Amino acid sequence: MSILNVIKYGDPVLRQKSKEISKINKKVIELVNNLYDTMYAKNGVGLAAPQIGVNLRVFVIDTAFGNEKPRPITFINPKILKLEHPMNSFEGCLSFPDAYTNVRRYKYVKVKALNIKGRPFILEEDGGTLLAKAIQHEYDHLDGKLFVDHCRNRFDTDAILTEKGLPPVDSNYLLDENEMEALIDDTETEEEQQQ
Repeated sequence: MSILNVIKYGDPVLRQKSKEISKINKKVIELVNNLYDTMYAKNGVGLAAPQIGVNLRVFVIDTAFGNEKPRPITFINPKILKLEHPMNSFEGCLSFPDAYTNVRRYKYVKVKALNIKGRPFILEEDGGTLLAKAIQHEYDHLDGKLFVDHCRNRFDTDAILTEKGLPPVDSNYLLDENEMEALIDDTETEEEQQQ
């Protein structure tokens, strides 16, 4: 088990699509342990294998806060089955040190994956919880997508990235989410930012 370097935004590795894991062996278990060690060391909520330079479809999440008991969840070869109810999400990413911006996400997510023992599970999360947002965020990494691809205001996001010494948003990867944007209730956005 090791704490590894997290790849920063701008590295082309973050834009590669990851491969499915064919067998959960010692190497995969070691990878998962390294993901947890690195995530906890960097105070993250989630971490995907591509962020440590491994092109495999696995990510880990733990949304426990403060003194709460850890709640680690491992997602191997995940598939998102359903997304509903667009919302604003104020997000950051370990690959974007100290950079946060408003992005489009869904309040409801249903995902299927394998756990570390190779057993399939289905998880449904609703209400725009941190877990619901984290699943979508980490899943994107497996497809070479990044949270800034969902940004609600490109100019604000560019300013934040520049301030943090990161490259601007790459327009080639911006997602067309106009229908989603039209359904976001911005009164919730204001409340979320005040919390």
